[in-house]
Formats: sequence, C-alpha cells, structure tokens
Amino acid sequence: MRLEGKVAVITGGGNGLGRATARRFASEGAKVVVADIVDDLGEETVQMVSDDGGTASFIHCDAVSAHDNHAMAAHALEHFGAINILVTAAGVSHPGYKSGDNDASLKWWAKRMDYFENPATELLDLELEDFRQVMAINLDGTLLAAQACVAPMVEAGNGGSIVTIASIAAKHPDAGPIPYVCSKSAVWMLTKKMARLLATSGIRVNAIGPGYIDTHMTKMIDFIPEERLTQFFANIPMGRKGVPDEIANTALFLASDEASYFTGEILHPDGGYFTE
Repeated sequence: MRLEGKVAVITGGGNGLGRATARRFASEGAKVVVADIVDDLGEETVQMVSDDGGTASFIHCDAVSAHDNHAMAAHALEHFGAINILVTAAGVSHPGYKSGDNDASLKWWAKRMDYFENPATELLDLELEDFRQVMAINLDGTLLAAQACVAPMVEAGNGGSIVTIASIAAKHPDAGPIPYVCSKSAVWMLTKKMARLLATSGIRVNAIGPGYIDTHMTKMIDFIPEERLTQFFANIPMGRKGVPDEIANTALFLASDEASYFTGEILHPDGGYFTE
C-alpha cells in the first residue's frame, strides 16, 4: 500500500501505459482519476480498477484543451479532495494516431518503411500541420496537465509527484519519426525545468523514457518484414518488447516516497537499448 491515502491523476488512462499505471496505483491504495479522450476506454479502465477492488473515477479530457485539463483537476478535487500525483501518459506516435486502429497505423508504417531506403524524404515529406499535431498532444498536453494539477498541489502545501512519459526517443534520434522524437525530447527538457521550479514546493518531477513496449502504439512493429524485425530486436539486448506493467512499476517507484530524493531524472525501462 505504497500510495495509501494518495490521489493520482492519470492522463491517457484509457489504454496502454496509462491503463496499466492506473490499475497498479489503485492496487497500492491510491484513488485514481482516469482521464482520456476516448470515453469507452476510460470507463473500461475504471471498471477494471473497481473489479480489482480499487477506487477510480473517469473524466473526458482532450490533452490539448486547457479547459479540459482544468476540469480534470477540478474533478479530482471534487471527488477525492486532493491531487498528490500526476502521470502524463496521454500521447501519440504519429499524426492521426488512434488507439487500436491497426489499419491506419499499418498504412503509416508502410510509408515509413520507404524512408529507410530514402532517409531525406522523411524530412522533405513532413507536413507542418502533422508536426504540430504530434507536438501539441505530446508536449502541450504534458504542460497543460501539469499547470492544471500543480496549482492545487502548491496551494495544499503537501508536496507531490509528477511523472511524465517521455521515451528513448527523448535521447536517440533513430527511435521514431521527426515529430515524435522532437516532442519527446521536449517533454524531457520540460520535466527537468519543472523539477527545478517546483523543488522548493516539495513537488518532485521525473520522467520515464520507455523503450519499445507492447501496446497498441507499437503493434505495427509485429507486421514488418522478418529481416527488419531481426534488425529491430538486435538493438535491444534483452531481445523483446517490454510490457505495460513494467512501465507502471517504474511509475509507482517514482510516485512513491521510495523515490523521495529523485527529481529531474529520467529512468529508461528499455531492455538495454542504451547500452550501445
């Protein structure tokens, strides 16, 4: 019960890393606010938490809406009386990404395969609007959620913990397309800046930089040609994708008092990707 008596807000809580984190936090005693743009998935997560014996509430939240993020924070205060933890798991890998829409993701991946043969075209073909869309969801969404939730944390004066979801792409340019790597490196810098600004308020801010995790976002990797797949896993010493629970456990550590002297750090559950 490492989070007993705590209230955690989790954006992108409807699936993948956000869902796994919501369930893990609830199992450790936290009351959880699940925020997501897809209502059905968010409500499903809440039901899972309830079935596990935990406490959770859902609110619709578009990550790029300041109004929705402030409504999310207000929801947490109204239902549970506080905000102690924020995890910003809402994010996309490419423009137009929709969780569970494998056909759209495969079409996007097929186009990306062409870039491996002609790398310059990835830059030349990039539409500014596509770049802005990914940056908005991944970076602006992190900023807006933090602004909304930090205000009541500071006012309460009890400190707290923020865990942002970056990526190995925060440090390695080959870990994703241009908009994704730019957005995640920016999330990492935002994390460090917030850590410095909020330290005197007792609020710790850390990031997780996952490697390739088995979620809807990475499903298309399973469909790439075997030769490319072998090449892909050659970069991961452990030879496999991670699972969402492995990220949720990392988030649990950073959110708990066990990480009381951690702030402005990034942890990489990545199967050894950065051992190069």
